[in-house]
Amino acid sequence: MIKVINCNNKNYINKIINFLNKRRNTKNVDIKIVSKILNDVKKNKFKAVLKYEKKFSKNSETKLSKSKINKSIKKLNLNVKKAIDYAYLRILKFHSKQKKELKDIIYIDNLNNKLEYRCVPISSIGLYVPGNLPSTLLMNAIPAKLAKVKRLVLATPKINGNLNPAVLYAAKKVGINEIYSIGGVQAIGSLAYIQKVNKIIGPGNKFVSEAKRQLSGKLIGVESMYAGASEICVLADKYTDINQVVTSLVSQAEHDPDSQCILITKDKKIINNVKKGISRSLKTLTRKKIAISSIKKNGLIIKTNNDQQIIDIINEIAPEHLELNVKNYRKYTKKIINAGSICNGKFTPMSASDYTVGINHVLPTLGSSKFSSGLNINEFIKKISVVTLTKLGVEKIGNPAITLSEFEQLDGHAQSIKSRIRRN
Repeated sequence: MIKVINCNNKNYINKIINFLNKRRNTKNVDIKIVSKILNDVKKNKFKAVLKYEKKFSKNSETKLSKSKINKSIKKLNLNVKKAIDYAYLRILKFHSKQKKELKDIIYIDNLNNKLEYRCVPISSIGLYVPGNLPSTLLMNAIPAKLAKVKRLVLATPKINGNLNPAVLYAAKKVGINEIYSIGGVQAIGSLAYIQKVNKIIGPGNKFVSEAKRQLSGKLIGVESMYAGASEICVLADKYTDINQVVTSLVSQAEHDPDSQCILITKDKKIINNVKKGISRSLKTLTRKKIAISSIKKNGLIIKTNNDQQIIDIINEIAPEHLELNVKNYRKYTKKIINAGSICNGKFTPMSASDYTVGINHVLPTLGSSKFSSGLNINEFIKKISVVTLTKLGVEKIGNPAITLSEFEQLDGHAQSIKSRIRRN
């Protein structure tokens, strides 16, 4: 069921890259369908949104009233409420530490010129939250609130025709007042063209991700990362508990048919034991069909020969989640420079970080951890440069600027600077 690549083969890196690229290829998404839906929403607004909601979700209700929200929340299990409250506090505490990064910078030079770098919250954020994930609502909304974003708009689809009371409870706890029962591409189009938010945040399937990609930079901003279907990479050795490996791999496979789970190990015995363990685990899994599809298409085991291969391969994969479930994780953890999150040791299941650890679980996928970070408070902030020059300052700074602008044959730049200088 799950593919194995052996690093004895000289061409193993290319084999791994080719395997990864099959999943990362944007041709896997029908780009034309995404464009069609977005253009329809742009032109026909809610009429188009409702059309696609009825078609894909059998949903005829989009904007949710307070009474509807409260009625749904009353159905929520008390233990689930308590778990959301617990997660809320831990996520809030951890992300509050990031506020230290939001200090304005002021620099005054010896000519009394004043240079500033101001942190300004983005005015409006659209949050896309898959309908069964209250944890994702918390991960998206809490750092936005800490950044003092004024307007948060939530789009979340119904599941089997029903609102998710846990998502609505989490939204109410964070203080979101605009809530729409919309999913998929039409939700992204609605947030951009109807609610007209400045930026859209939140993970989704490949169609949601493609919709965000098409709109990014043209009308709205999106996360600096690519937040697509979930991924995990597990490193195991002869001391690792096989059941821990199996459950971690399957935990990501059950998310989505496009999710990916990868095992890396130097130990041959682990490979066969993990294969058997996956087969056993899948028999009792609620989302069995999804997990099987994910493992068949995107599951991978990599048999390595040495530590350097392990480090190089992990940094090439650049996984969303990495579990270093080995006896001596310390010899690897600081050498991993491409990963969304790293879970060290046998007592750190990645799945816990999805809920109540406190770190953010909206993380870069499809190799984008090579150049981006997980969701953090900076995603909700703009930084503006402010310059105030003195008379002496513009003369001292301006003259070499004139020299450079004339060298670049940008005469208008030179004339603009000269117009501020009293002595040319």
